Amino acid sequence: MSTLLLRLAAPLQTWGINSKFDIRKTEREPSKSGVVGLLSAALGRRRDEPVDDLNALKFGVRSDKEGELLKDFHMVCKNEKTSYITVRYYLADAVFLVGLESPDEVFLTNLDQALQAPAFPLFLGRRSCPPTLPLSLGIRNTDLLTALKEEPWQVSAWEQKRIGRKNHVHTMRIVTDTAEHGEFPVYQRDLPRSFDPSFRKYGYRMIKEHRPLQITFGQKKDFLTEHDPMEELR
Repeated sequence: MSTLLLRLAAPLQTWGINSKFDIRKTEREPSKSGVVGLLSAALGRRRDEPVDDLNALKFGVRSDKEGELLKDFHMVCKNEKTSYITVRYYLADAVFLVGLESPDEVFLTNLDQALQAPAFPLFLGRRSCPPTLPLSLGIRNTDLLTALKEEPWQVSAWEQKRIGRKNHVHTMRIVTDTAEHGEFPVYQRDLPRSFDPSFRKYGYRMIKEHRPLQITFGQKKDFLTEHDPMEELR
């Protein structure tokens, strides 16, 4: 079993599931439909092409930095005399680690290569939200949950110090696909059946929130990285 890891970070990102019309909300973490759409764009698939192979990937998210909820207003002009306001929500400065598990490592390798040279522009939930680099972190030869638990913390060294000064303990949520019904199964309607603009269709998937990871500053250094975001400018 292998897992492809993605780092989803940007000044703004938004992951709507049930949003329609004039109010566009966002979930707390990336949706599976949003990530499948991103992968489809990287592969060069059209909106009317099937995505069953991408839906079959086991999907999980670790919230390395939750970000701040941002509310934005858009003025829409229908004609010279008629206009109205729409409300859109974003996550500002959020960082997520996304894992995609599959027994087919060749398929994951093809996805990794496509993300590094995408056929169509990539965005995090909306066209106005392009991702920052690196986007793909490569393939790990382990299962999804282990990969999400063991991967280093994906915020910059400067941000780690800032968060460390603000909080003694930093918590990272982990949410994954699951086949366990349990006593109270949680269903989420973000499994894309079709992206065709004339007939968009979404199904349900079962999700599970695992015990969160915690970083205790001054004691545990497992997730600290040496990444310097300013190095490329020197």
